[in-house]
Amino acid sequence: MKNIYYLFTVLICAYVVGCTDDFETINENPNAPQSVSPEFLLTNVIVSEINENTYNQGLRLNNYMTQFVASVEFERIDRYELGGNSGYWNLIYGLLADLESMKELDGYNEAYDGVATIMRSYLFSQLTDLWGDVPYTEAVAFGELNFTPAYDSQEFIYSDPENGILAQLEDAVEQLQNTTESVQGDVLFGNDLNKWVRFSNTLQVRYLLRTSKKSTDFSKLQELADSAMLMRSNEDNAVLPYLSAAPNQFPLFNAALGIYQELRMTETVDSVLKLWDDPRIAVFYKPSNASVNAGNPEYKGLLNGQSRETISAAGTDLNDISLMADTFRAVPDGVDAQLMLYSELQFALAEAVERGYITGDAEQYYQNGIQAHFEYYNAELPAGYFTRDAIALNGNQEDNLQKILTQKWLSLFMVGHEAWFNIRRTGIPALKPGPDNLNNGQYPSRYLYPESEQAANKANYDAAIARMGADNINTKVWWEKE
Repeated sequence: MKNIYYLFTVLICAYVVGCTDDFETINENPNAPQSVSPEFLLTNVIVSEINENTYNQGLRLNNYMTQFVASVEFERIDRYELGGNSGYWNLIYGLLADLESMKELDGYNEAYDGVATIMRSYLFSQLTDLWGDVPYTEAVAFGELNFTPAYDSQEFIYSDPENGILAQLEDAVEQLQNTTESVQGDVLFGNDLNKWVRFSNTLQVRYLLRTSKKSTDFSKLQELADSAMLMRSNEDNAVLPYLSAAPNQFPLFNAALGIYQELRMTETVDSVLKLWDDPRIAVFYKPSNASVNAGNPEYKGLLNGQSRETISAAGTDLNDISLMADTFRAVPDGVDAQLMLYSELQFALAEAVERGYITGDAEQYYQNGIQAHFEYYNAELPAGYFTRDAIALNGNQEDNLQKILTQKWLSLFMVGHEAWFNIRRTGIPALKPGPDNLNNGQYPSRYLYPESEQAANKANYDAAIARMGADNINTKVWWEKE
């Protein structure tokens, strides 16, 4: 989708015959907007981010990193050639600038401010989880015209008691619960501030787990779990349906055939879903063409991280490897753009209980998460599914965490980079780099900083890498470190 930009119209006085007393009335264009409402910028921020998060970041980058899809030739990220992902860096800071600009517009109020705070916190979480330390407190400070902002530590970005992401999300909840104002242009939740409150609280659960290695106090997590103000069902999902008409169709529908043909089912997914005997295999993939033509449809995966030469030398018949389901390619509105699903929350709470961070019923949360994910994709939950040995929790914490987090991994298919963040934090599932990976057999932890930062903000860039470690894809961010 294209960004939506609204331009001010400037009327220029041109001498034609002579100025008159009613010049302003005569020269006023009744069709030109005299001011921009904050609702238009809010719509732009939501649409731009959720589409980017789902398609480019989720489907075309994260899904290779987390072994939901494997490349047959061109997508070298499958072999861990990550680069700087500078387009996303620039997009996020542009959207943050839009949120800052909203403050100066007529009609901006407490409700817009609360929603903007939640989106701002979400966007900064994307930045810091992908790169580590990033410009935060000095970023997009228009009044100061600071073009070389300092980088804040990830610890500060998440944990500062006043300005950190978690504190800001709490403040936004309080603000939205106490305002009598309203918003327009909210295509995510239909201008429902209650759903924004639930989204903000649920994001706090996500980030409290994200940073859990660095915490010993989980009282806030318990408070949230016990509250009635988290996402309640799939009805509260932070998703935006793609449409059947251009330009709001799922981008893969209009993408080049070569992009689609790169998105192959992996041996990793193949092994997991066949172990579970799970019908969701048909949600994401389709039987290989060769098996269909032979009259015996089968789903078949490809090993990640192989070069074209390795695939060829092994005699792999790519016609006998499954592609993604037609829902993603042949149907313009077959899927939603996604920021967060209710199922993720339930798996997060199940993990938190299993680790002893909070009290509650881990098995119930776990089953809620599975059922919600089946329902979201209109898949039928098989009878006896929860009693299968590969699915049922059994009282062994290690086994239970493996099952909870693997189900969570599957539920994060195409949800931005969330599956990658969880794998980096937990090591589950334990993904093995492919034979032709370009990272010495290591699983990457971050993107490189954009080259523009090294050129235009070098002093602060140097300070950041001196604090974090080398600017390479294996430097762990703060919340990853033990």
